[in-house]
Amino acid sequence: MNDTVDKLVIFLAKRDGIDKLVKTFQYVSKLVNWQVETTHPDLANRFKQWEASSGLSRKAFRTGRFLTGFNGLRRNPGATPAFKFLAVLANAGEMVYFFFDHFLWLSRIGTLDAKLAKRMSFVSAFGESFGYIFFIVSDLIVMKQGVEAERKLMALQEEEENSKDAKEKIRKIRGDRVMRLMAVAANVADLIIAAAEIEPNPFCNHPLSLGISGLVSAWAGWYRNWPS
Repeated sequence: MNDTVDKLVIFLAKRDGIDKLVKTFQYVSKLVNWQVETTHPDLANRFKQWEASSGLSRKAFRTGRFLTGFNGLRRNPGATPAFKFLAVLANAGEMVYFFFDHFLWLSRIGTLDAKLAKRMSFVSAFGESFGYIFFIVSDLIVMKQGVEAERKLMALQEEEENSKDAKEKIRKIRGDRVMRLMAVAANVADLIIAAAEIEPNPFCNHPLSLGISGLVSAWAGWYRNWPS
């Protein structure tokens, strides 16, 4: 129990940890609002306000986060040129997303002209979608390479029964695969949410689709950021 509490404290001390918690509040309140909208209008309105305030607080908390894109570009200095190119595209899209998200937040709280909100929302969502596509592609390529490497290691393990080194490498590959699967799930979910802003449509804009996508993204991020 104490170990879980300690991990929760560490998790909530991170900016991403707080973001995933508030994102959970945001999309749970969206689903509750949709569910009780016709039967309990007053309650639905309260959850609608909770959703809106959660969304705005997340935007405020992400101030300056577009600069983390530079860190993302420096993480894998030994990456191949193809992966560096994918990383540039992915992080550039994410930086556009977070940068214009500042103006969206300011326009929604009334600091800037409210008329800018729609335009800033489109640009931010477009950059977000652009970045997520390349993040997804990168993760899928790495997972494919991991599967191939794991097969070779398993064949080596069969030849050398006590190959501890092979077992450890297989364990790391599988652990990395789980984390990348969580990243792909989160990015696909966020891509659906962004698509709802770029090109409104019955599927992406439905409260159930948005709510489930938001929770998938939040909980996948929660899993990835939870202390080991």
